[in-house]
Amino acid sequence: MKKTMVSLAAASLIATTAMAADKGIDIVTTGQAVLYYETGTNNGDGTEDVFHKDNSQANVGLQLNLDADLKNNFTFGSQLSYLGTAGLEKNLVTAEKQPGINNTDTRNQVALTQIFVAKKIANTTVKIGRQELPKSLSPFAYSEGWSVFKNTFDAILAVNTDIPDTTLVGAYVSGGTGMDLSSTGDLTPVASYAGKAAVDGTAYMLTVQNKSIPMTTVTASYYGVSQIKDSAYTTNLEGADALWADVAIAGKDLPMGLKLGLQGGTIMTDSSLLEDTTAFGVKVGIAPVEALTLCAAFTTVDGDDSKPAVAIKNFGTGIKSPLYTQMTYNQDAISLDADTFLLKAAYNTGDYGTVIAQGTMTSAGKANLMGADNDYNEFDLIYKVKAAGVQYFAGYIYRDFDKKNAINMDTEHRVRLWGRYNF
Repeated sequence: MKKTMVSLAAASLIATTAMAADKGIDIVTTGQAVLYYETGTNNGDGTEDVFHKDNSQANVGLQLNLDADLKNNFTFGSQLSYLGTAGLEKNLVTAEKQPGINNTDTRNQVALTQIFVAKKIANTTVKIGRQELPKSLSPFAYSEGWSVFKNTFDAILAVNTDIPDTTLVGAYVSGGTGMDLSSTGDLTPVASYAGKAAVDGTAYMLTVQNKSIPMTTVTASYYGVSQIKDSAYTTNLEGADALWADVAIAGKDLPMGLKLGLQGGTIMTDSSLLEDTTAFGVKVGIAPVEALTLCAAFTTVDGDDSKPAVAIKNFGTGIKSPLYTQMTYNQDAISLDADTFLLKAAYNTGDYGTVIAQGTMTSAGKANLMGADNDYNEFDLIYKVKAAGVQYFAGYIYRDFDKKNAINMDTEHRVRLWGRYNF
């Protein structure tokens, strides 16, 4: 029998290498489970009652986040999302609330909604891959949280904090999931705007956020958009530049918890076939007594009677707006050729949750996305509470339209319920 002699040093090296290989990379697992349901009714011809199967949608979702430290200031993140109905469409609902992942084909029920690598160098972090973008730093391309899961973007993001009290953000956004998690593509498709102009292709973004002024946060963003589309034209139109600024004033020294906000910006298109869009908003909030907050806001967006214009909406989804007057369902009413007033009250009961009542009144112009001169009102009553680790949401939405549609509908009632467990 042949014997092999190994030195003490060599044995130590072998043992150390084996231990390192065995350790690998620690992966941190988090996620959420969601049950989401919405129903409604209206006064249109032949409409079923609230909670009827034909008027109801639902989702059952599970999201798993896998994050790891790759050493040397490299980090990795990924997210798998399952979105289905758990068979609810067979007797309680007719469709998914968040569409896109086929609930009848198991091959299409799971999507890779995030996968990225990030590297930190001094005070700069670069993040490459599919990721969420925050509304606070990217007002025209952000991840919306109103549905079952948030939309994500294929992007290259750089964040720098070298300048005191200042955050610089640069991004190249090549596309995203929108609220349809089954695929990724360019930014907002034109169909989302029902015949109006929309962003398509890619975008470059630069945001500066500064907190040097006491009690004040100033955020300014610039977007360079590669192209615009409109259903009236068969070819792509030229690109556009978008500017947006937000000033938030808040501090403990202000009376009654006073908070002030100013916002405004413009979308400037390069094509003579399109009109520029300009918007402005102001809001005031106070806390007159403990646990009660009140807010009033006004926004105005211009429009053109003869040319299409790009609405003040999220370029990544074509759904929600960065405007202060955004409610549950009023985005089409407020985002083009509209003046909107909002009043909101929120009362925090502590362990028993928070009750929110808010309402808007919109005066619509001829280019409004809801239809020419179709004034719109909305009232939302919302209850939110967290119990046993689960966040619950119950909302009632009342919508009123100045003009009847094709089925003679001018009022609508909706109920939204969901439970979300984060782990």
